[in-house]
Amino acid sequence: MSENDNLQDADGKKEVVSPETTPTQPIENDTSTVDNEVRKDQDSTLESVESKAESSDDVKDDTTEVAPETPAIKDKLVDEIEASNAEDAEDESNAERHEVEEKDYHAMSMAELTTEFGRLLGSHKIQTISKHVNEIKSEFNAKFSELLDEKKEEFIEDGGNEIDFYYTNDTKKQFNSYYKTYKQNINAYYKEREQNLKQNLDTRLAIIEEIKGLLSVEENMGTTYKTFKELQEKWRNAGPIPRDKYNNAWNTYHHHVERFYDFLHLNNDLRDMDFKHNYDQKIKIIERAEELAEDENTNRSFRELQVLHKLWKEELGPVSKEHREAIWERFSNATKLIHDKRQAYFADMDKAHEKNLERKEEIIAQIEAIAEDKANSHSGWQKKIKEIEALREAFFKAGKVPLKVNESTWAKFKAAVRTFNRSKNSFYKELKKDQYENLKKKKDLIQIAEDNKDSEDFATVTPLMKKIQNEWKKIGHVPRRDSDKIWKQFKTACNHYFDRMHAQRKAQDQHLYEAFDKKVKLLDDLKVMELTEDPKADIKTLQDKIAEWKAIGYVPQNKRYIDGKFYKAIDDKFDKLKMDKSKLEMIKFESKLENLADSDDTRLLDNEQNFIRKRISEIKSEINQLENNLQFFSNVKSDNPLVKDVHKNIANHKKELDTWKAKLSKVRGMYS
Repeated sequence: MSENDNLQDADGKKEVVSPETTPTQPIENDTSTVDNEVRKDQDSTLESVESKAESSDDVKDDTTEVAPETPAIKDKLVDEIEASNAEDAEDESNAERHEVEEKDYHAMSMAELTTEFGRLLGSHKIQTISKHVNEIKSEFNAKFSELLDEKKEEFIEDGGNEIDFYYTNDTKKQFNSYYKTYKQNINAYYKEREQNLKQNLDTRLAIIEEIKGLLSVEENMGTTYKTFKELQEKWRNAGPIPRDKYNNAWNTYHHHVERFYDFLHLNNDLRDMDFKHNYDQKIKIIERAEELAEDENTNRSFRELQVLHKLWKEELGPVSKEHREAIWERFSNATKLIHDKRQAYFADMDKAHEKNLERKEEIIAQIEAIAEDKANSHSGWQKKIKEIEALREAFFKAGKVPLKVNESTWAKFKAAVRTFNRSKNSFYKELKKDQYENLKKKKDLIQIAEDNKDSEDFATVTPLMKKIQNEWKKIGHVPRRDSDKIWKQFKTACNHYFDRMHAQRKAQDQHLYEAFDKKVKLLDDLKVMELTEDPKADIKTLQDKIAEWKAIGYVPQNKRYIDGKFYKAIDDKFDKLKMDKSKLEMIKFESKLENLADSDDTRLLDNEQNFIRKRISEIKSEINQLENNLQFFSNVKSDNPLVKDVHKNIANHKKELDTWKAKLSKVRGMYS
């Protein structure tokens, strides 16, 4: 492909024929003035190329796929760039649009998508976020559709009519509010922009007419050239125009610019200077394009390549004929390298998408497996629900899949989740049925409790109230919304009855509670009592305490634990007496026997007698064993330490045996 530069004849001179007039006569002019203007133009063009190349990261990222190379590949690639630049020419906010951060909307929840939507509306110009809004809307609608299906199934399974179903939530309402604001603002923006585009197009067409008019102006060439440069500057600042008018307007403009250059009939030096300037700037563009071909960031390099093509076409004029094909071929080759790398980048992206697809299919299979394995308990289903939620989260975070299978993958995922939800809802529907039956049973118990809560027949009603309390515990769960309410009713009725019963019994047993208070005081006094150095006097004091305790009498049944505390405190005091341990043991035992004798339960005395007999038998067995052991020391002297130790143990055991025999005798005496 060759550049559409001005055509020259064989000797390098330009010839221009206006479609409206015959060739004009050369105009005498001040070439030094024109020379200065050309030099200024060269400087400004150089600055323009460098400035726009540096800011190219802000240019639109056109992600059009690049087809495999064909003989016309260079033409096709350039056409793509020109089409993209035509689109950019319609929107002067293009650079700003690409400052909006790209995010993975697929991995966001509905609440996160709504929050991000609100952030975009508040942080960016409305015309820069269209792509992001469309992606957010698509993801939000897909997720809300899934939720809507779940709610609809639950509604129908609970007995609702499909025609009556309606569901929304606060997140959906907020999202709709944001979208309404977006539509109002974007419509207002496009309406205003349409007017501006039309006005800018009219301005550019007028500039073209003025350039055409310069061909018939007969005045000083310096003045004409200056007017021409002013018109070029006005063209650059005229603003965006409709994309469908872009290429035609630019081609018409360049056609008449070329005619003006030919009309000038500049001498060869000035023309060559102009050609050299354009050549130098285009070489810079080519070198930058070749640098971009080495850049690993393919999106960034393609964005800047678009800027370079725009500068090549819109800012720079022709070069000498001998260089035209060569520099365009070099520029085209650099363009092709960038496109080839970009094509490879998209191929790698496709591979990544394929891996994401594999991961998502694995997740779907796991969801299907969980859906097939039916749980039979609330805890089992709760565990499965957590597993499904984790898999759903993993699915959304797995990344994008190839576009051709995106919808089918999403549909397969929704079907797997829907199957699980149906099984879950079926279980909980049956569970609700059981819960309502349980609710009826518990309400029946509440009725019994309330019917008897004021009864005076405590002997008959108390067993009944205890029975219904046990039945309540055995009945399963009820609907959550009723649970606290019915428990409060049942508890209130039962507490009312038992509080009345206890109050009456407490009134009847008032003397027992008074006895309990006296015993509490006596026990506290015993704990702080100090022993003297006279064991007999201390024994007498302790025995008096025991007699005083007995004289107080009975305490309430549920307070009789205090007797055990008292006799434990008595034993502690006896243990501190300085007297023979065997005698002390018998004194403590006699005190214990008196406590047992006072008990209404005769089995306690029987148990004590059986325990003593067992202990006597054990001690006799131990003495026999020790005496048998002495036979092994028949040849050992009696003063041997081991022999002496055995004899000592036998003596201790016999002394202990005497004590237990005395205890047995005391117990037997209690029966008479």
